[in-house]
Parts: sequence; structure tokens; C-alpha cells
Amino acid sequence: MIRSVVRGTGAALPQRIMKNADFEGMVETSDEWIVQRTGIRQRHIASDDETTASLGEAAARVALADAGLTVDDIDLIILATSTPNNTFPATAVDIQNRLGMRHGFAFDMQAVCSGFVYAVTTADAYIRGGLAKRVLVIGSETFSRILDWTDRSTCVLFGDGAGALVLEAGEGAASAG
Repeated sequence: MIRSVVRGTGAALPQRIMKNADFEGMVETSDEWIVQRTGIRQRHIASDDETTASLGEAAARVALADAGLTVDDIDLIILATSTPNNTFPATAVDIQNRLGMRHGFAFDMQAVCSGFVYAVTTADAYIRGGLAKRVLVIGSETFSRILDWTDRSTCVLFGDGAGALVLEAGEGAASAG
């Protein structure tokens, strides 16, 4: 039986950190109010030169290194994002180009909070179906660019960043429960 195995993982965060106290001059809130309701103490916020694609690329490079692979070993890139750099072409194709991948294919998936789960499930289907041997799955967001910074109910919840994993076809029985 062919199954998907995680071969490597990676992450990337913007340099700028925004602490809860930073919101106190923007909206009616406090560190205590935010922590009590969300558990969040800080979030990372992308600068103008940090994009969904650049964060995704950085996370992908870490995942590839963790897996001991190069981009030449990857058949497919799936990017889960609700904040693409552009509507067209897909941001996954931009990441594919940034990585120097001249083969295979890449596409974006948009399913907001569950996007990464859908992307992993889709990658698994490609692997189990024999259409890809290795898939780079990336979740990358720059929600800070689309937030309403005057809405206390949402602006304190979101930050920016990316995570990636390399899934690889493996042989073996699926584990039970």
C-alpha cells in the first residue's frame, strides 16, 4: 500500500513582532483582555518586502533542507493561502520559480482556516494515486495586509507567517487508530 510520509518540515516568520500592548493605542483593548480570550501574546507582521511568496519560499527551503532533498526531487507544490500575492498567476507558481523548479506543477488552494488540511489531503491523494512521488505543501499568509485594524474582534487574532512540509510516497500498511 502506498501512503504519505512526512519527510521534512520548515517554517518562516516575518521579523517584525507585534505585542498585545501595541494594540492599546489602536483599539480599546489590553494585553490581559487579549490573552484571556485567545492565549495570544504576540504575532509576526510582514514588512513591505515580506510577501506570501517570500515567506512560503523561505519555509519551503527549510523543509527541503530538513528532508535532505532539493527542489529537483519535488513533483508538485501546493500552496494553501487566502492571501496570495496575486489572483493570477498562482502564488505557488511564483514560489516554484523562486525555488528554481523547472519541472512538475504548482497550484494554490484557498480554504481559509482549513486550507493547510485540504492541501495535505490533496497532496496525499496525488501520492496515493501515483501522480506524484514527493509533494511540497506550504501554508503561507499575510493577513496583516487585509485586516481591519480598527476591529478589535479580529485584528488581535491574526499574524503572518508560513509553514511547509515535504510529503513522500512510502510503502507499508496504514496504522490503525
